[in-house]
Amino acid sequence: MPTLSAPDGTLLAYHASGSGDPLICLPGGPMQDSGYLGSLGGLDARRTLIRLDPRGTGASGVPEDPASYRCDRLVEDVEALRVHLGLDTVDLLGHSAGANLAALYTARYPGRVARLVLLTPGTAAVGLETTGEERLAAARLRSGEPWFGPAYAALEELAAGRGSAGSFEAVAPFFHGTWDEAARERHAAAALRRNGEAAGVYAGAGAFDPEATRAVFAEFGRPVLVVAGEGDANTPVPTATAYAALFPKAELAVLAGGGHFPWHDDAEWVATTVGTFLS
Repeated sequence: MPTLSAPDGTLLAYHASGSGDPLICLPGGPMQDSGYLGSLGGLDARRTLIRLDPRGTGASGVPEDPASYRCDRLVEDVEALRVHLGLDTVDLLGHSAGANLAALYTARYPGRVARLVLLTPGTAAVGLETTGEERLAAARLRSGEPWFGPAYAALEELAAGRGSAGSFEAVAPFFHGTWDEAARERHAAAALRRNGEAAGVYAGAGAFDPEATRAVFAEFGRPVLVVAGEGDANTPVPTATAYAALFPKAELAVLAGGGHFPWHDDAEWVATTVGTFLS
């Protein structure tokens, strides 16, 4: 497995698969290893996917300084990967919380990003807030599902600022376009892929400066694609729409009926949509 050293000496591992020009892929979680991204629905038939395991996850090493798990400090790991690959500019994809890292990398190194894909993105890096009603509206698209009642009640609790750890677990179906056995298995496996200690540091105080990031984005003239799932209660379509509006040249693509992991809902759509954009 290919590896490189981060600026602080931490060993970083990445996975390369597919053919074509490289696409650096940053996983979410936060701080989940990149294995769950797989081929992103067959996108590796169009591009060589370079999936980085964040420090402390997957095959990457554990840093000496736990504070280095903070998102803004992870930017230099991505830059080290670009240098290691010998790329003058990169095409960059960030999924979910990994989109926050992609955003911070773009803000710090705008001249190094040729194309940016924000896949059902987290929005902490740009300070966008999603209202409870926006989450509930996305969830109501699933009202015909047999599990809907208890899951929706839990989401109402969370939207009202209440709820518990059990509530978070109960709303899991709203993150998947289809809550079948395969989705339940993926959901259960996610906890094993995630570094909980690192996740607690990722968005710590000082990690994000939304005003500064948005100022860079307002001048970022390279192509940007924001992908949303119509039924994604984590990043509802209004949130994704507002994110795309931060850039002068951004496209918004919405998968009908899709969830937070759209390549599991319609692999061909994701591979074609993202692949066409990148070409």
